[in-house]
Amino acid sequence: MIGYTMYGTNDLPGALAFYDALFGAIGVGRMMEFPTGGVAYGVGWDKPMFAIGTPENGAPATVGNGAMMALVLDERAKVDALHAKAVALGGACGGPPGVRGEEGDQAFYGAYFRDLDGNKFCAYRVGPA
Repeated sequence: MIGYTMYGTNDLPGALAFYDALFGAIGVGRMMEFPTGGVAYGVGWDKPMFAIGTPENGAPATVGNGAMMALVLDERAKVDALHAKAVALGGACGGPPGVRGEEGDQAFYGAYFRDLDGNKFCAYRVGPA
């Protein structure tokens, strides 16, 4: 049902450098470039994408209180790598990688971070180690 989601930025060149490097660390690249300069990242046209750009109305981008983007990954090592890369690129740690709850077939392994504009993300994998 979800085609793509989008966060706003007040520094598009800085955001694109951040996301090119961040998503490149897990093999995700640019899928679309919008006429306004925004970019959508993804792994295929049949999968949901993430976009970053400046607000269409020209007003400053702001962080949504309670808003978070969750990125599902297929390996715990990729959760670790994405979180580490985000922090290395200047993002803020919102919670280090680890199991939230019990280990097992449905274990939730997640890590939280914020991008350069303060937008919140969770990178996660469900399943055993």
